[in-house]
Amino acid sequence: MTGTQERLPQQVAETQTHEAQMTMMPEQEQDRAMARRARVLAVVIVATALFWLGGQWLGGKLGLEARYVFLLDFAAIAAFIWALVVATAMWRKRRG
Repeated sequence: MTGTQERLPQQVAETQTHEAQMTMMPEQEQDRAMARRARVLAVVIVATALFWLGGQWLGGKLGLEARYVFLLDFAAIAAFIWALVVATAMWRKRRG
C-alpha cells in the first residue's frame, strides 16, 4: 500500500470520530461550531468573489489570453460549488 492508501482509513476514522463528538457535544458548543463554519463559509464566498472580480479586471488590463482568465473562472466556480455544498450540509444539519 502507498502512504496515501494507508492514511485514508485513518482519515475516515478521524472524520467519523469528529462527527460522533459533534453529536455528543452540548447544544451551546454545537451552535458555536456551526457559527464558526458559517464564518468560514462567508469568508470563502467573499474572498472568492473579490478574487474573481480582481482577476477579471487585472486580466483585462494586462490583456491576458482567454484561457488564463478561464482558469480564474473555474477556480471561482469550484469555490462557489464548495460553498454551496457546505451551506447545504449546514442547513440540513440545522433542520434536524
